[in-house]
Amino acid sequence: MTSVEARQTRARKDAPAAVGIVPVRSLALDAGNYDLKFWDGTGNPKAIRSIRFQLPQGRDAVRYSDSSPLIELPDGTRYHFGTQAYKYRRQQQTVVENKLDLARLHLYACIEADRAAEEICQFSLNLHVSTPQPARSQDVLRAQLMGIHEFKRNGIPFRVTVERVEVEREGLGSYAYAQRLGLIPDTGYTIVVDMGGGTWISRLIDAEGDVIDENVMDRGGAYELATAISFDKRLTNGLGTTADPALIMDGFKTGHNYADTGLSWELWLNEYLDPWFKGIFQTVKAQYTPFMARVTRFLVTGGSSHLIAERLAGRKLFAVVPDPQLANVRGLFPIPEGLQLCMTTK
Repeated sequence: MTSVEARQTRARKDAPAAVGIVPVRSLALDAGNYDLKFWDGTGNPKAIRSIRFQLPQGRDAVRYSDSSPLIELPDGTRYHFGTQAYKYRRQQQTVVENKLDLARLHLYACIEADRAAEEICQFSLNLHVSTPQPARSQDVLRAQLMGIHEFKRNGIPFRVTVERVEVEREGLGSYAYAQRLGLIPDTGYTIVVDMGGGTWISRLIDAEGDVIDENVMDRGGAYELATAISFDKRLTNGLGTTADPALIMDGFKTGHNYADTGLSWELWLNEYLDPWFKGIFQTVKAQYTPFMARVTRFLVTGGSSHLIAERLAGRKLFAVVPDPQLANVRGLFPIPEGLQLCMTTK
């Protein structure tokens, strides 16, 4: 052995044992009534249909995937999320439940593994989430989400430590994203109208980013429109039974067709869409009448805004955020320091 080799050998023996470094991730999460949207800042944001089925112990799961994950808790309880849940009977719809109670499960559904082959996914996590009324729900969210979480997702064990939970008003992520795209005028007020699956929200924001006024409607989103359509005899007579509003909501994104039946409400959609659309915007204008002279932009966002996008095309005051379903989660994710836009909420 040469003197150099000897010194290298002694150095390796004397070196302290390597200390495992737990990686830290960030995740923006918008757990909506129709979709669970999430983004880790890489690639494009993703969405999982916000329905689930709790499997009995004796029932095998159907095929699972990242877009329709199978979650298993330490006590053996299993939940299958996403469109694959339609393959079971009596799936549960977030839109008719209190989604705050499901915050932990929704988080598990939206955390993906780095590599499918790894033995365990272990890391720390900083969360950026949104909720319609943070003052009322942020304590509940933090109580559910902070701390250590152990579960399996698609058979892969996870041990995640949530170290920080930043809670923002729902829709303000879309506002921040629209600012980055240059859709917000430098002067005047902006009215953000966030049209979701179960709810719709409006917020009046000034040029400095302060929220001046807001309105959170617990109901009135696309599910209400779907429910109204579900009672129409032109659909139910064709089905020979009642229609499921959840399948109608799916049909809103697939040519207004009811599952694979060949039935469609597209020809008479406007009979329901017109009063739904007008009801929302009449309420918005009535609330913000004293400020309308200073409004320079109506910013329309949310997963249901595609239903009215054509009606707003060419209107000077209106702008629909590109890819409105995922705009909020894009804006929630923190951009690099030095590029962060100034925006405050009061």
